[in-house]
Amino acid sequence: MAIWKRHPDIAEVHGRQEGTVNGLLGLRITEVGDDWLRGEMPVDERHVQPFGILHGGVSVVLAETLGSLASILCCEEDQMAVGLEINANHLLPVPKGDRITGECRAVRVGRAVHVWNIEIRRGDGRLSCVSRLTTAIVERR
Repeated sequence: MAIWKRHPDIAEVHGRQEGTVNGLLGLRITEVGDDWLRGEMPVDERHVQPFGILHGGVSVVLAETLGSLASILCCEEDQMAVGLEINANHLLPVPKGDRITGECRAVRVGRAVHVWNIEIRRGDGRLSCVSRLTTAIVERR
């Protein structure tokens, strides 16, 4: 059973990314299931820290983007989601030249608060980061 209250239009999402951090980093939403969504990003010179591995903050950008989009898709038209808290545990380094894929799933979709779990994997499929995002659901102004 789908949890989305809005139809997830990947082309529309990508159209809104130009001139944003998501567009600058090359983040793409790749798949939307009934209760999950997936996105990916290359790991190139835009994404690495001085040691040539993925900057942890970039993993958090992917996690927050996926969780925020998921929350928005679960909102009524007169509502919006705003971030309350995000955390991330970086488990394995990701080298420049690789690609990361994040998958977002709901922990809880309540009336006023949503909690999302995001797993980020390296190109070899190994788990590189786990993140949890909490959003507040508020009236759209």
